Amino acid sequence: MGYSRAVRSGSFICVTGTVGVNADGSYSPSIRDQTQRSLDIILAAIQSLGGKPEHVIRTRMYVTDITRWEEVAEVHGRVFGNIRPATSILEVSRLIDSQAMIEIEADAIVLE
Repeated sequence: MGYSRAVRSGSFICVTGTVGVNADGSYSPSIRDQTQRSLDIILAAIQSLGGKPEHVIRTRMYVTDITRWEEVAEVHGRVFGNIRPATSILEVSRLIDSQAMIEIEADAIVLE
């Protein structure tokens, strides 16, 4: 496909849409677990480019079932509760893998 998980240009870091797939290619049947895994992958990508969780200014979350937004919000809140980035949560008809229930994008600005 020709893409990067994350790209840094100056102080800006952009993380591509990230599903909550495990290292072995499997998915948890829990949207909470998939959300946490997606955020773990995103934060690792940001940290690999010199950023920190507190540098995240925006997240976009795409879910296949919007009625489960509170489960997603609970996990997002645990990770970003004190950081409080701007965020969106949108329902989509499907994601790249039929087992994926959520895909998250993130943007960060590193001013240090």
